[in-house]
Amino acid sequence: MRYLLSIFTLIIIVFLGGCDNDRLFEEKRDFPERYWTFNDPATFQFEITNLQYKYDFSLNVRTTAEYKFQNLYIQYYLEDTTGRLVDEGLKNILLFHPVTGMPMGDGMGSYDVTRTFIEDFTFTKRGKYTLRLDQFMRIDTLKEVLSVGFRVEKGQ
Repeated sequence: MRYLLSIFTLIIIVFLGGCDNDRLFEEKRDFPERYWTFNDPATFQFEITNLQYKYDFSLNVRTTAEYKFQNLYIQYYLEDTTGRLVDEGLKNILLFHPVTGMPMGDGMGSYDVTRTFIEDFTFTKRGKYTLRLDQFMRIDTLKEVLSVGFRVEKGQ
């Protein structure tokens, strides 16, 4: 009985420790063919209900070790429910160290790199928003990209 109680307590601690109260939205888009083309945007929809917070946007990129570049340029477009453009920009996401060539993320054979690309964003209206991410490298087909993910969380 004591053994079962210990296991149950451990499961509860792990479960509660895994909760993330600051996360509002998180989703990823897989590329099963291991490439991301220029004309195939990753699109994410999320809802904002609380205007009192500032929000941070993070990008997670998963590549293989054969990815040929040290970075990834992302063009993003944020639209509100009516389709009005709220924000846009071009971001350079560093995936591999420029000097050593070592991956900036975790993994073996494939690597996850997570970077905040917008900090303390303030929404002025409640509603559904759409974020579109385009790969903006100088080639049409970007090989060895496995997935791209997007996360919205309350800012610090």
